Amino acid sequence: MDKLAIVVPCYNEEPMLKLSSEALRGVLDDLIKKQKISEDSFVLFVNDGSKDKTWDLIEEEHALYPSMIKGVKLAGNVGHQFALTAGLLTAKDMSDVTISIDADLQDDVSVIEEMIDKFHEGKDIVYGVRKKRKTDTFFKRTTAQAFYKFMKLMGAKTVYNHADFRLMSKRAVEQYSKYEESNLFIRGIVPLIGYETDSVYYDRKERVAGESKYPLKKMIALAFNGISSLSVKPITMITGLGMIIILLSICAAIYALVSYTNGNTVPGWTSLILSIWFIGGVQLLCIGLIGQYIGKIYLEVKHRPRYNIEKILSD
Repeated sequence: MDKLAIVVPCYNEEPMLKLSSEALRGVLDDLIKKQKISEDSFVLFVNDGSKDKTWDLIEEEHALYPSMIKGVKLAGNVGHQFALTAGLLTAKDMSDVTISIDADLQDDVSVIEEMIDKFHEGKDIVYGVRKKRKTDTFFKRTTAQAFYKFMKLMGAKTVYNHADFRLMSKRAVEQYSKYEESNLFIRGIVPLIGYETDSVYYDRKERVAGESKYPLKKMIALAFNGISSLSVKPITMITGLGMIIILLSICAAIYALVSYTNGNTVPGWTSLILSIWFIGGVQLLCIGLIGQYIGKIYLEVKHRPRYNIEKILSD
């Protein structure tokens, strides 16, 4: 039987840690009894530089359940995507298949069995996809849907209504480990791996305790990070915008010459100022966007470590 590792990135999850551990241990026990996974399967909590007692609780759970609960302590906060990567690459050498899930238990752990079944059918990647967004507020639902649609428009290949709840086989994680960029967007990289995939569908639950780690500001940053790491379409759009402005300028020039020839010119300070402000704003926007890409190139070429592991709790 295959050895399963459930990877759980954690940042300030003190209110949820015990609940998450209990729920995921229950899932493992059930799958072991049904002989769908091996008895040495485990949960791997990754502490992403939490400021509360998250790591202390991970150590407590490991002391109580040393074979089932393991932990990775990162040397500082590196962000969800890097913390998840650290967990996946650590679990890769300790297991045959991994499932990533957030510590808030909003993703339905009951579909993990269905993921395992699809893995046994030969699927290397199984996405956890939300059926609906009934539990979200109107604002959250609208912005989330806009996020996925905008990503698609910008050329970033993602799975609609899927975040980071997924199963990956050992060879899929091996291939993922070859994507070494610092500008990391996992849910856009995994579809690039290309192995056989499938999806399971579930209703997302409300958070029991703690606070969301992805407010609107971080969602916008994540969206831009994903777009800039997977697509150069924004720069292509800038080129198109420049061509449109040139055409409009030619039309305006023709209109001005015709008006001058017919003697219909009237000095217009307002129109002149507005056009200057418009062109100036477009130029600053374009320079800023190109600068963002150049900045990301700068980060990539330094090849700094994406994370540092301070401590690992294993058997």
